[in-house]
Amino acid sequence: MNRLCPAPLAILGKIEKVLCYGSLIGLTVIAASEAVARLFGHSIPASNGLLMHILLLLGLFSGMFTARTDDHLSIVLLQFVKDEKIRRAFSLLTGLFSAVICAGLAWSSVSFIKIGIQPRLIGFIPNTVFALSMPVAFGVMAVRFGLKLPKAGILLPLALVIGTALSFPVIVKLIWGFDAPDSVYNLVGVFYNILVTLKFPVIVLFVAMAFMGAPVFTVIAGITLAIIMSAGGEAEAVNISIFAALTDLNIIAIPLFTLTGFLLSESRAGHRLVHCFRSLFSWIPGGMIIATVIICAFFTSFTGASGVTILALGGILFTVLSGESSYPERFSIGLLTSAGCIGLLFPPSLPIILAGAATRTNIMHMFIGAIIPGLILVAAMIVIGITASVRVKIPVEPFNFGKAVSSLKASALEILLPFLLIAGYFTGLFSLIEIGAISAVYVFIAEVLIHKEIKFADVKYVFFKAMPIIGGILCIIASAKALSYAIVDTQAPENFAAWMRGAVESKYVFLFLLNIALLAVGCFMDIFSAILVVLPLISPLGTAYGIDPVHLGIIFILNMEVGFLTPPVGLNLFLASYRFGKPFTKVCRYVLPFLIVQLIVVFLVTYISALSTFLPRFF
Repeated sequence: MNRLCPAPLAILGKIEKVLCYGSLIGLTVIAASEAVARLFGHSIPASNGLLMHILLLLGLFSGMFTARTDDHLSIVLLQFVKDEKIRRAFSLLTGLFSAVICAGLAWSSVSFIKIGIQPRLIGFIPNTVFALSMPVAFGVMAVRFGLKLPKAGILLPLALVIGTALSFPVIVKLIWGFDAPDSVYNLVGVFYNILVTLKFPVIVLFVAMAFMGAPVFTVIAGITLAIIMSAGGEAEAVNISIFAALTDLNIIAIPLFTLTGFLLSESRAGHRLVHCFRSLFSWIPGGMIIATVIICAFFTSFTGASGVTILALGGILFTVLSGESSYPERFSIGLLTSAGCIGLLFPPSLPIILAGAATRTNIMHMFIGAIIPGLILVAAMIVIGITASVRVKIPVEPFNFGKAVSSLKASALEILLPFLLIAGYFTGLFSLIEIGAISAVYVFIAEVLIHKEIKFADVKYVFFKAMPIIGGILCIIASAKALSYAIVDTQAPENFAAWMRGAVESKYVFLFLLNIALLAVGCFMDIFSAILVVLPLISPLGTAYGIDPVHLGIIFILNMEVGFLTPPVGLNLFLASYRFGKPFTKVCRYVLPFLIVQLIVVFLVTYISALSTFLPRFF
């Protein structure tokens, strides 16, 4: 890419980083300042409007950034294709497809700004200035997907031409508005008629692109465009939903907690916590198991991504378990792989936030409802670990009070963090957005200024690592919002719920079928995509069978967690194979006992609804 025009690309890269990093810093500073000002009875003028539109910039420009680093989330089946020619063919098709879809979104974004936005000031900046980021971001993503193609000099222009041709109705509106000449209007009618005829083959083709490895957000956006336009709707409806999703205050906490998680993982916080919990629990049989499970839950609750925990902490924890504590290698790898995702049920879990937003369920109730299932899962992992420790006679260490106090003091800032955040949120003192900002500022002060484990000059590298996760998630949120609108508009979920209710009368049979289906989804899709795409579709089914929305959301997240460990395509199995340098088949065998335990917990939580619904009744 740099061979084509290095100077402009280098300048674009610097501008892009400034916009991405600046947007994330802006969200953090404004939200944290609003929290402090409110404590003294004041507020920052236009803070909500600024937060919403800075989020729009962050979502779109981080999407550009993620396209640049080739880190957009995709379904993982491509790794099973061994034939290099087939892999290259798939890469060519998915790259061409992604460029075409983004080109189409760029054109419809221009039309959306022209006819769909009511001009107003955000502070002193017109909202159209923020909205201009949409065509810019999608246009740059189209070019970047195209530049990754072989023979990009030919295929990139081809992709842009196809994307432009498929945007014919949009371009007509840009030129003539709604008063096009009859001849042009007739051509638009022919375009829509062809799309109606080809609707289902096109959607099947787009789904196939997902399994070939196309970025999930482009597949979702493409399917949405096909559904809306084949029904005679306007392509701009997709951009309206994207704009609405990326100016939604409820999701601002996601990038803030993601930044917090990466600041923690890039410091030596994990090492300090390992030494702290080892000094506190190593005198108990299985004490290091307790420490390992708690540490993994802590990190995953903040990053929202179990893979980050495995990659960031897997090395040190494996050394402590298998080396210093003499646990068998197969047990250590199995425990670390399976413990990587158990923190998804604890505050400030991003999947919990997304599940609440996707189903319009009170997020505080979701957090509270997940506490008992989360504790059961943690306890189950600890019990199996302690049982193994007793069976293989792992030696214990004498308790050293001085060492325990010293290590506790060293990691006090990290240990205090979840308690401070939970207290601030559940007492109503701060909003979820403010808690996210405060956590980022707190960890920055702790790791950069106090512990000095991240140099100030190296903070930009933390942002660099966090940005692809933020970009991938926000792009999926935006496109999934549009897909949800399109599907709800067809009344498909309600019709399917009515059919399902007639075909399966028993609530418990439905729950069993739901478990099986969600385990399969967890194998193929990342949790963020699944929550935003699949959960809204099954929500009407839950209502039809009288399932509490909090209970349904927790069932969903638990199944997705276990899906990450389910052979043959569970994502955490591949990450563990990479991190520990072991063959994939061996990792599957090592994880099996823990997978069985987690499956038991899934079915327990599924069929005993009170585990999820008891505590929320008191709030």
